[in-house]
Amino acid sequence: MGIISMIVVGFIVGLIARAIMPGEQKLGIIMTTILGIVGSVVAGYLGAALGLYQAGQGAGWIGSIVGALIVLFVYGMVAKRA
Repeated sequence: MGIISMIVVGFIVGLIARAIMPGEQKLGIIMTTILGIVGSVVAGYLGAALGLYQAGQGAGWIGSIVGALIVLFVYGMVAKRA
């Protein structure tokens, strides 16, 4: 059940991040889900480094969205260069 909830939350976070980020992102459903999941992981590590989260503690919704925005920004910069 944990994997399914992670996929659903990742999809929702990815959709919200894509809605907030200006410009057009050509990502499908799977890439949007991966964006959300990776954003949550980035937010968890970044929050732990800043002392906002304990080690092993998952990021919250807002942190996950911010992490997904960071990942989406980096993806846009890399895709623009290629």
